[in-house]
Amino acid sequence: AINKASRRAVVRSLSRTTSPSPGISSSLLSPTAIMAPPKCKVPAASKITQAIVDSIKEDALKKKDEPARVAAANKITEIVTASGVPEEPFLIQLLGVAITLAGDNKSKDVRAAADIACAVFPTKLSEFAVRACLEPIFAGFNSQFWQSKMRALELIDNFVVRNPRAVAACLPEIIPELSQVMVDMRDEVKAKSTDTMSKCGTCVGNIDIDPFIPTLIECIHAVDEVPECVHKLAATTFVQQVEAPTLSIMGPLLQRGLFFQQITAIKRKSAVIIDNMCKLVEDPMDAAPFLPKLLPLLKRAMDEVADPECRQVCTRAYKTLLIAAGESTDAVFTEDSLGKRTDESTVRAQMTEMMVEASGASEAEITTFLTSAEVEPYFEYICKLATNALLAKNFDFETWKKSCATPYLALFFEGAEDATKALVEKAHAAYEASKKVFIVEDEEGEDLCKCDFSLAYGALILLNNCTLHMKKGKRYGLCGPNGCGKSTLMKAINNGQVEGFPPADELRTVYVEHDIQGDQHEMTTVEFVLDDAVVKHHGTTAEEVETTLASFSFTERMIKGPVVALSGGWKMKLALCRAIFMKADILLLDEPTNHLDVKNVAWLEEYLCSQTTVSSMIVSHDAGFLDRVCTHIIHYETRKLVTYKGNLTEFIRQCPAAKKYTELSNDELKFIFPKPGFLEGVKNKDKAIVKANNCHYTYPNTDRQIIGGASIQLSLSSRVACLGPNGAGKSTFIKLLTGEAEPDIGTVWKHPNMRYAYVAQHAFHHVEQHLEKTPNEYIRWRFQTGEDKENLTKVTAQYTEEEERLMKEKIPVPQEDGGILKLVVEKLISRRQKKSKYEYEVQWKGLSMDMTTWMEREKLLKFGFEKYMNRVDEREAARAGLYARPLTQANVEKHLIDFGLDAEFGTHNRIKGLSGGQKVKLVLGSAMWQQPHIIVMDEPTNYLDRDALGALAMAVKEFDGGVLLITHNCEFADALKEETWECPGDGKLYVTGNKWGQGKKAGKGENVTALIEDEVIDALGNIIKVKGPKKKLSRKEIKATAKARASKLAEGQDLTTDSDWELDEYIGEAKETKAQAKAKA
Repeated sequence: AINKASRRAVVRSLSRTTSPSPGISSSLLSPTAIMAPPKCKVPAASKITQAIVDSIKEDALKKKDEPARVAAANKITEIVTASGVPEEPFLIQLLGVAITLAGDNKSKDVRAAADIACAVFPTKLSEFAVRACLEPIFAGFNSQFWQSKMRALELIDNFVVRNPRAVAACLPEIIPELSQVMVDMRDEVKAKSTDTMSKCGTCVGNIDIDPFIPTLIECIHAVDEVPECVHKLAATTFVQQVEAPTLSIMGPLLQRGLFFQQITAIKRKSAVIIDNMCKLVEDPMDAAPFLPKLLPLLKRAMDEVADPECRQVCTRAYKTLLIAAGESTDAVFTEDSLGKRTDESTVRAQMTEMMVEASGASEAEITTFLTSAEVEPYFEYICKLATNALLAKNFDFETWKKSCATPYLALFFEGAEDATKALVEKAHAAYEASKKVFIVEDEEGEDLCKCDFSLAYGALILLNNCTLHMKKGKRYGLCGPNGCGKSTLMKAINNGQVEGFPPADELRTVYVEHDIQGDQHEMTTVEFVLDDAVVKHHGTTAEEVETTLASFSFTERMIKGPVVALSGGWKMKLALCRAIFMKADILLLDEPTNHLDVKNVAWLEEYLCSQTTVSSMIVSHDAGFLDRVCTHIIHYETRKLVTYKGNLTEFIRQCPAAKKYTELSNDELKFIFPKPGFLEGVKNKDKAIVKANNCHYTYPNTDRQIIGGASIQLSLSSRVACLGPNGAGKSTFIKLLTGEAEPDIGTVWKHPNMRYAYVAQHAFHHVEQHLEKTPNEYIRWRFQTGEDKENLTKVTAQYTEEEERLMKEKIPVPQEDGGILKLVVEKLISRRQKKSKYEYEVQWKGLSMDMTTWMEREKLLKFGFEKYMNRVDEREAARAGLYARPLTQANVEKHLIDFGLDAEFGTHNRIKGLSGGQKVKLVLGSAMWQQPHIIVMDEPTNYLDRDALGALAMAVKEFDGGVLLITHNCEFADALKEETWECPGDGKLYVTGNKWGQGKKAGKGENVTALIEDEVIDALGNIIKVKGPKKKLSRKEIKATAKARASKLAEGQDLTTDSDWELDEYIGEAKETKAQAKAKA
């Protein structure tokens, strides 16, 4: 019964105009008895009434009465401490009063009392009361007093500790409000809100985004970091399902990425991320809260961005977001719109229906009962708690019985426990029915894993709601085109990111990567194997490692020697050995046959087939290897994984379209190599432009001579395959030719204007230092000075101490008056050809820039300038190749498209987000930018799929320059080679099929025709006339030009045209030709 004091308080409240707080019905102010339907009862009176709450509110608002405010705070503490389940719904109103009093700017006593009051609330509220408390918490956030903001933040911290999932369910509402507090002017609030945001980030529960959360939080403070954060998010791998908490933590970044101040590239990237993330959302309710926040920004970008391609991407993201939220694509949303999501109205309807069924009363009777003054506070509170639990996807009956429904439902409904159970079961059934069901054909054998998951980058969807099912002792080949996500999937499995995949303590996976570099170069192979935590954990001894390495055909020299001395094939074998000592249940082999010769591939096949308790997942572009090893094929089909029983041949029988995996041809993808630039003096394709004579080489700190007495030559018509076993010295010899290494004995000569395109065995070493650049940016950086910056790191470009000493010595320079002046070279500026010799323009130290001298190459050679002149030669050669193609974004984008890297990956995605095959296309494309004359490819088949391999083969056949291949892929080599260099490992090089020096006698000599462009278009769209190679003048033309020049000089005119200045050169060449003809006669 309500005591007399409470009745008087009710009367006073009736006389006031203050309306009751939200969530409490106005009918509570007129306590009229009601008739309870069957199984229902009127709850007993609570210790807290609306009258008491209003009285405390009134005292808290007395700004001039400090004791009244202190008393109000103390009263709240007293009431909350003594409260129980019947009083809990009323505590929410008192919480708002306590937070307000905590910011009292007139009295520290009031603040101290309010702080105590705020501290007692968390233990008295349900762990699912987060949603119910959002209104007073947000009121605290918006308070003008910083102390109130601090208390509101502390309340969120408490909920994070008690029930992180309940907080995660409310993150779509919390994150936007909390983001505003993070930019507060008060340092204490800024620091505390950042800490609270970090704690909220731990509630997301998505291990894909967890490492990225600090970066997301940082960009809220530092707006300048938004572009970098967007790029990092685009490269983040997503395996788990994307739900509302994940989207909410990314929301502030994506909103800022779409702001009108951002550059077009960041707006486009943000739209791509939105588009792809929404494709990973299963429940439309997860995406719905973000429609009002993101759609207006996307719409603005669609209307205002100048770039039509960016507008198209934003339009696609706009429609995808609407579809993900269950809306039609023509729906209109503004910033004030409300997104559809599970809320109290849904729970209210379900509970009403449940009570109607249980009681047998009519819906009208139950509704009247639930909206009565005595019942409504409890019913609404239950709806808030239940909504929070459902959004958290919590369907645990014991939790609901303890903290969510039963204690409060029992106050006014008989059989509360049964009702709660029925409600949970119904909600769980509805949730499960909404999930997609995957049916996988089963077979005999022990299951290792059976899981459903998605796989994506922020900027690319790879797999969507697919199933992975693996059995013990089976060997699964993973097939799909380059860039579909094969390596990404295996890395995600190894990192424990795949949802539903057994943890490492239950199922051990070992990922064997293709690009094994031996990061501990100074270690021996045994030390390298033992330098792994898992191997150490198993107690493996050095003797065991040596025995196993010996069984893998490692020689004593290899076992005792350093890792750096091993070839690429032996390093791969070493990685496989270490994987064996990790005692894996599943071996994840990414291109295991890369760098392995035929003998070692056969060994690997035998080893894998002999393992009856270890399963393997294999990615390989070697069709024969997959056919001989695999028991199953897992195929990427429309962002799904489809498992076929049998080897590759059986797979092709079931899926004929997959025949392309075994053929070295391609109709869909095409590589277009640029035509080689003009080479002065080379009129026939058989003329040698590279020669190596009697070359010897030994690796530093080793005693084995890897190359001994090798001699070769290359021309524009060369089609050479360099063959031999692992470790025989093939790659080493190629490095001698390209300048990556320098022979100990012998010489390597190349035409001064000749340009190489070199794709190394470890193809990524050119780009691994530039992972934060896009491919387009990388090429423009690499060639921005007119020369290839990667060449500057070659051994042949590094000066020895003796060369540096010689270059600093004074050089005697003849003067016009006949005297000799000794000067020190500051730099070589340019090069010109005078008659049949080259001269270099020298700038001297201590003299002005206009006092330069042209000196012959032979004279500069005596003073150690050979490497410097070679660098000038390469720069001049590069300029000769670049005259037709300005280094602009559009030109580079078109060039990358010619190598199978479309604009999405070539211009808009960073290198670190590319697959292995895409990186090889970048390396190949960047090496070909300068229109090379010779292409050197060391193991090009290692990372390319069959489509790309077929495109490469066709491009090589059509290329007008020379090609040198190192490959273990016999099919690829046989299709292209005309000449063979055998390197058996004895230090010698055996050449067959060559036609050196035969020229047109061999029947294949072809004249070289230079492709001269009349005009080009620069970055600003201007048409530039191009001057082609210098034209040879006849005797008659030389005389006419000489007469015209003499007339100019006689009239006192300046000689301004190139023809005037080049006349002496023509006359000199004519005299030389005449003298040679006379000498022959």
